[in-house]
Amino acid sequence: MRLPIPFPLRRGPDAISPTAHYTGHVWVRNGLSHPELATLEGRLFFDVLEPAMTVSGVVGGPTLERLLLARHRLIDELLTAAIDDGRVGQVIEIACGMSPRGWRFAERYGDSVTYVEADLPAMAARKRRALEKIGSLGDAHKVVELDALKDRGPNSLAAVASTLDRDRGLAIVTEGLLTYFPDDDVLGMWRRFARELRRFSAGLYLADLRLGGTQRPLDRGFVALLSLFVQRSVHAHFTSEEAGAEALRAAGFDEARLHSADPGASRIHILEATTR
Repeated sequence: MRLPIPFPLRRGPDAISPTAHYTGHVWVRNGLSHPELATLEGRLFFDVLEPAMTVSGVVGGPTLERLLLARHRLIDELLTAAIDDGRVGQVIEIACGMSPRGWRFAERYGDSVTYVEADLPAMAARKRRALEKIGSLGDAHKVVELDALKDRGPNSLAAVASTLDRDRGLAIVTEGLLTYFPDDDVLGMWRRFARELRRFSAGLYLADLRLGGTQRPLDRGFVALLSLFVQRSVHAHFTSEEAGAEALRAAGFDEARLHSADPGASRIHILEATTR
């Protein structure tokens, strides 16, 4: 079975995913983003999925838009608190896609916060063009190329983090990234993130995490539909909040906790992990 995608998708390791387009449309549609960060592809993808999402919502199942908004707002809340209390003065958002967070935080905090948006080359180029039109980019807000699976070398997290001030706290944010990778890749990323965050005066990692375990038939159907939409497997990780937090500590974080992102979707959580 294939969803009726209205145009062919580019393939390859740095292809722009349907969800990057879809989420860009959702943020604009809900007043969280600038119109330049939406795409025609995103509106078309939204229209393709909307009938299925409407049915899911009517019968008590999850909807992608609701889950996206819940996780986005909770990450915003936790990141804002860390900046406002002085723990964080720099942010790297990995796999930034068309997220409006960098633009909004640059508008709010100006030069007092350094915000680095990072993604694979094709997505980074598209995001950079959009932010240039908005006029948001500068010394404190930039877009770079980064591969979250690279341990060292150009376009690695280590290379990007080396350009930042070690005496200021750093937050790493990944939204919508982990669900596309199996456990081994996720644990490798967590070790990489913890190692780099330890080089700074304070370290914070925020991300969404979908827990495994027993799921309702409606939830299983939703995941199957999402996998068809993105044309790749969608992964769940760990069976409980405690197991997820323990894996984060084993990866090198000092403290970790998981927050429920949406009471209507108990398996969607936002992880908050710190280094000292």
